[in-house]
Amino acid sequence: MTKKKTIISIIGTIIIVVAAFLVTNKKLNAEEEIVFGPPGKTEGFNVVPTMQDEIMNNSAWVGTFQLVWNDLVNEVVHRDVVFTPQMQMVANLNKQEFTTDMISASYYYKKYGIKTLELKAEIEKGIKEKFNQESDILDLFDWSEAGLNDPNNPNIDRYFFYVMLYRKFEFLQEFNNLENGSFGKYNDIKYFGISDSSKAEVKNQIEVLYYNSPDDFAILINTKTNDEVIYYKNPKGNTFKEIYDNMNSEINSYDGNKIFNEVDRFKAPNLKFNELREYDELTGKTFPIENGEGEILKAVQTIQFYIDAKGGEIKSEAAIDMNYVSSAPTNTPRNFYIDNTFAIFLREKGKDLPYFASKADDITKFQ
Repeated sequence: MTKKKTIISIIGTIIIVVAAFLVTNKKLNAEEEIVFGPPGKTEGFNVVPTMQDEIMNNSAWVGTFQLVWNDLVNEVVHRDVVFTPQMQMVANLNKQEFTTDMISASYYYKKYGIKTLELKAEIEKGIKEKFNQESDILDLFDWSEAGLNDPNNPNIDRYFFYVMLYRKFEFLQEFNNLENGSFGKYNDIKYFGISDSSKAEVKNQIEVLYYNSPDDFAILINTKTNDEVIYYKNPKGNTFKEIYDNMNSEINSYDGNKIFNEVDRFKAPNLKFNELREYDELTGKTFPIENGEGEILKAVQTIQFYIDAKGGEIKSEAAIDMNYVSSAPTNTPRNFYIDNTFAIFLREKGKDLPYFASKADDITKFQ
């Protein structure tokens, strides 16, 4: 009996230990997973719609808002959007310097159409099937009856434009988590990179694009996907386009060593942000459209991004809710009376010039 109790006690202890291990292991895995809450607005952080817009020190851009704008212009408006007075942001968007030709279709999902609940359901299904993601912004828009297209009002069409970009990438080799350090005037910042114990294959995933000094360089890190991660220290320029062009100018003129050597070191801070940008400056204004006018009712963009020793993830959404108001048709009768000076031509079908012409002023000469 005592032996039986001992066996039961041992089994019970094993079960408790295994259960505790599983719970602890599950907790550790949960802590390792990067979890984003709802997007918010960070004071002093700016999201810009194009690479041509001027930026602050803490800014971000992703092409999703440009892609929804392209669909708005190309598929519905069929001309540049022009406000009075015109906004520089809108002029930059009209340039369409970022298009779907510049990115693989596997990176994004986009949809536009008449704003209906069926369109919303189609978008939700599309991003779930393609990325296994849910939208953070669709419910920020009005999907009540008042916010949808009204088929009983033929002079107003309600359009909705949507894009999601989603990528998750891993470095070829995981970097080391380094000791916390300083970044400018800030302390206790988390870093990853190369340490004394890093293996050669970890270093080999880094390419030197150019190196002028410890404060002036650019490097590229390869990943397991087609994504490349580029760091450019102390960038020069007032827009992301200027910064990118200046970096490429340095790269093209550099003829030094582009190999990341055994003695070289690298470190970069972990990054994580989750931003919401509402383009209120675009709403409440009308702009001319052929046979009518347009009005942007709501425009939203989000950017979720992180990068650490293993790799990174980016998820960005953008959407525009727009009214297209057609000009009311006119039923005023028109009178085509040839009752004064006129000209008449006869022309063979398909030919450029007439074979007869006449002008009549004194009709008595012709009767």
